[in-house]
Amino acid sequence: MKARKICMLGTGLIGTFYTMTLHGLRGRDRVYSIYSRSQERADKFASEWGIPNTFTDLAKAINDPETDTVVIGLPNDQHLEAVRLCAEAGKAVLCTKPLGRTGDEALEMLRIVEKAGVFHGYLEDLCYTPKTLKSLKAVQNGALGRILWARSREAHPGPHSDWFWNKNMAGGGAVVDLGCHCIEIARNFIGKEVKPLEVMCWAATQVKPIDAEDSAIALVKYANGAIGQFEVSWNYRGGMDLRDEVAGTEGTIRLDHFLRTGFEMFTNVGLGGYVAEKAESETGWMFPVGDEAHELGYPHMFADMFDCIENGATPMESFYDGYIVNAIIDACYKSVKTKQWEPVELKEWRGSNDITEHSVYVDYDADHYLIKEEILPDERKKVILKRKSDGEILQIVTG
Repeated sequence: MKARKICMLGTGLIGTFYTMTLHGLRGRDRVYSIYSRSQERADKFASEWGIPNTFTDLAKAINDPETDTVVIGLPNDQHLEAVRLCAEAGKAVLCTKPLGRTGDEALEMLRIVEKAGVFHGYLEDLCYTPKTLKSLKAVQNGALGRILWARSREAHPGPHSDWFWNKNMAGGGAVVDLGCHCIEIARNFIGKEVKPLEVMCWAATQVKPIDAEDSAIALVKYANGAIGQFEVSWNYRGGMDLRDEVAGTEGTIRLDHFLRTGFEMFTNVGLGGYVAEKAESETGWMFPVGDEAHELGYPHMFADMFDCIENGATPMESFYDGYIVNAIIDACYKSVKTKQWEPVELKEWRGSNDITEHSVYVDYDADHYLIKEEILPDERKKVILKRKSDGEILQIVTG
């Protein structure tokens, strides 16, 4: 298997996590070039991670002949330019989330890479966490029956860099920053072939003195009747709250990725440094994370990307997925303004157009629909039914 020679664009938190993952555990895929706006920062980053080439010119970095794959870890407003340069260079391109600031921007990036015929991957790490992948397998095997509802929550004290707080650079606030994760997690559980139809979203600036929203809640309705729900906030105190819940006709899954992982610590004097992403204190009760990169899905994500490059396959998360997410976010922002359900406008839809809502009517026998069955404390069985002839609700108790 060929080792990938990577050009990393960006030396911030995400660039650090990506490089940490790629260079971890004696990995064969390595970062050979690093781009930063600051030569001083580029040199420091290169020295820390053993990277031979540094650049402060974006085009020169992407066209470095020593690399074959480009990873974009830049602010949102620079994604389009970087993608265009990667396509012109004929290099595989992997872009951090969100793909674009708007659906139109994301669609332009999708069309650029497809026209150029270059590999493209959407680095949506939270869809690749070990817990998520195992849960998805269970859902795909039918363990939960028909999925009715998928809820995803991400909340923390706020982003780490100034550009996130600039509405024009980022494309929005907490919705575009955190909601993009939650939307795609729900899409995976509900089924990517199922079309998102409409959105109802509330968002507000509750705490931070910024132009964008710092909190939001939204419902996304899908063609099969399922609901994707997200809750996001830049005002949550106490670390980073990452939780998902999936409910189906035959079961439920509940996931906690960061604050309740079985690792809790109390210290009165502190750890003397970094605890975990978005941790607010190094004293008192804390929730350290044993292997952040692993818990956040980075190793599985890059393994999928590089395996697909080698095999000429499409990764679990591609630029097309990034476009769908951005289109849903656009509908969220419209709904915030109109305070009503807004349609998801998809100029490019590659899923099914034949999926409709499931019927709620399940036959119990020739004359009745089944509402519910349960076992009572005295071991008797109760069945709640609806009579087909007149709609009357009745119950049968046996045993």
